[in-house]
Amino acid sequence: MNELIPIQDNDGAQAVLGRDLHKFLGIGKDYTTWFKDMTTYGFVAGRDFSPISGKTSPTGGRPRIDHIITLDMAKEISMIQRTDKGKQARQYFIECERQAKAPKIDGNSITRMELIQIAMNAEQERLALEAKAKELEPKAEAYSSFIEADGKYSVGAVAKMLGIGQNKLFRELRNAGVFIAKGGMKNTPYQQYMRHFEVKVYTITHNSGAESVRHTTYVQPSGIDFIRKKLGLLAIDPLPPAA
Repeated sequence: MNELIPIQDNDGAQAVLGRDLHKFLGIGKDYTTWFKDMTTYGFVAGRDFSPISGKTSPTGGRPRIDHIITLDMAKEISMIQRTDKGKQARQYFIECERQAKAPKIDGNSITRMELIQIAMNAEQERLALEAKAKELEPKAEAYSSFIEADGKYSVGAVAKMLGIGQNKLFRELRNAGVFIAKGGMKNTPYQQYMRHFEVKVYTITHNSGAESVRHTTYVQPSGIDFIRKKLGLLAIDPLPPAA
């Protein structure tokens, strides 16, 4: 089998480097931003991935941060991309696992029934992996519909994830002292919370020729969990409420 993405040994388990996967998938955005976006799917540091020091940038300086990620996480990330490269990577990881788990067969001693059982076990594993991938597809599509082109979320999209109305979310964030409550900067974050948000400024020209400034707040990926904890909400569900 051709090695599309180098397989790493992580304490006896198969794994890959995040930057290797990022490169193979041909992701348009920089690695650090992309990987942060991927962690919003619920992957857990220390279980699904671990940060490590990567290779030094070609321009010099300190080593770039990289991550060693489990093959399960790599398969899910590949499926989320919904591209031909993503599909190819997922099938590659499935085959890597299959080969690693395949028993070493002694052709001189194996019986016909044992050979049939090995084939049945392999087929059951393949069907289980396909079922898991299909289960994740609706969430991947919902995620893509919520996220803006630049990787940020509208407040309305975050409200849907948290299961509350947009107006209520604005009100709760004002009451919690996260958003400014009055004036021209209403519903924008205070400076100490700005790292979790981005405020875009627009100039509107009225029919009279006068101009006014409007501010729209967007939520960074880190801001979703920040809001959840700040308001004491229980869960994040990237799927829209059932009709």
